[in-house]
Amino acid sequence: MKNKIFTFTVIGCMAGIFLAGCEKKAEQKVAEANQELKEAKADYVAEWQKFKTESEAQIKANEDRIDAFKAKMDKAGHKAKANYKKAVAELKEKNHALKEKLEDYKDEGESKWQEFKANFNHDMDAVGKTMKDLFTDND
Repeated sequence: MKNKIFTFTVIGCMAGIFLAGCEKKAEQKVAEANQELKEAKADYVAEWQKFKTESEAQIKANEDRIDAFKAKMDKAGHKAKANYKKAVAELKEKNHALKEKLEDYKDEGESKWQEFKANFNHDMDAVGKTMKDLFTDND
C-alpha cells in the first residue's frame, strides 16, 4: 500500500514537472511569435513609408514633366497644340488619380497591400510609358 502511494506521488510530481516545463515553452513560443509579429509590422510600416515617398516623388516628377511639356506645347504651332492637348489632359488626370489613390489607401492587411502595390505600380508604369512615348516623339 505504501509503495502504491509512493509510486503515485512520484508519478504525480513527474507529471507536474513535465507540465510546468511545457507551459514555459508554450509561453516562450507565444512571446517569440508576438515579437515576430511586431517586427513584421515594423517592416511593413517601413516598406509602406518608403513606397509612399517614392511614389509621391514619381507623381511630382510626372507633374513637372507634364507642365514642361505644356509650356513647350504653348510655344508650338496651333496644329501641334491641338494634337497633344487631349493627350496631356488625360495624362494629367491619370496622374492626379494615382495621387488620390495613394492618399486614400487604408491598411487592410498584407494580401491587400501586395495587391494595391502591384496595381499601383502597374498604373504608374502605364502613365510613365504613355508620357515617354508622347514626350519623346515631340522632343
